[in-house]
Amino acid sequence: MIATKLNTRTIIRLRPNRALFASSLMAFLFFCGVASAARLKDIATVKGVRENILIGYGIVVGLKGSGDSSADVTGQSLSRLFGKLGLEVQGGSVKSKNAAAVIVTAKLPPFARVGNKIDVTVSSIGDASSLEGGVLLVTPLRAGDQNVYAVAQGSLSIGAMADGTTKNFPTVGRVVSGATIEKDVDVNFATKKSFRLSLHHADFTTAARLVTVINGELGGKFASATDSGTVDVIVPYNYEGSGVELMSLLENMSVNVDQRARVVLNERTGTVVMGEKIMILPVAIAHGELSIEVGGTGEGKKGSRRDRIAELKGANVSDLVKALNVLGVQPKDLTAIFQTLKEVGALQADLEIM
Repeated sequence: MIATKLNTRTIIRLRPNRALFASSLMAFLFFCGVASAARLKDIATVKGVRENILIGYGIVVGLKGSGDSSADVTGQSLSRLFGKLGLEVQGGSVKSKNAAAVIVTAKLPPFARVGNKIDVTVSSIGDASSLEGGVLLVTPLRAGDQNVYAVAQGSLSIGAMADGTTKNFPTVGRVVSGATIEKDVDVNFATKKSFRLSLHHADFTTAARLVTVINGELGGKFASATDSGTVDVIVPYNYEGSGVELMSLLENMSVNVDQRARVVLNERTGTVVMGEKIMILPVAIAHGELSIEVGGTGEGKKGSRRDRIAELKGANVSDLVKALNVLGVQPKDLTAIFQTLKEVGALQADLEIM
């Protein structure tokens, strides 16, 4: 690899393979700027405003001989159920291939209120072959604090097709709106004195810009960044007791989001996703019959074919990928080129290959 001097124009010389690459589609996606405006609600979350995971153990009945055949936990559960219903079971256990032991999970949305409905997922834990046609019996759902927040019950759907086949695993099903919330999740949001915002992608520049935007909108120093991913906001006097109105104002503020220089390359499809101005230092690469030079005089050698030379105004990745795309470079060659650029330190960005 030979380092070359970078002039005002960048020349990329490519001598591609003879084979045509009509079957290889390379998609090139890049963002229009280094920083782009985004709403606060799309780049950050508010502490305390999140989903909670619920879990419970239940029994699915009404199966057509496809339930658990030898799971002791299923028989014991049925015996206890019959006992609560006032039925005495001889032998202490019930065997039935029309029932199956299951784990029931759900997501409790923020600010959930008693009476709201949520979907639940039902998964077999025994040797049942299918939950198709089954009915989930009453199942309490608990959160991490061991309190019951919802109760689930209903008929299962496992995605059966018109011909009777299933699209997914027949031992996993869903009950749409199958759980009723039984306990409120109170966070006293409207009366909060302060809020903590957590950025989805921590970045010092974005956090500093967010603080500036919020303070400018509220007309004082009410926001401060504690680190690259956290911004604390004190509720102004005129918004006391009106936390919902304040967050409605904040979440619709626009801030220019910054990001690290990064190139993501899908080796299988040849798709490249990157920011706009990711630079390449002067470098020359030879890869099989492919020859690339970033930085040159733009004059070309005697006998060289002018239709194989791309003249660019700058040495950035977007120009390089566009030139490679026009000349039909294969995805595997594209991957090797970017790996080499990163290895020698010419690519001024993080490289991720999928």
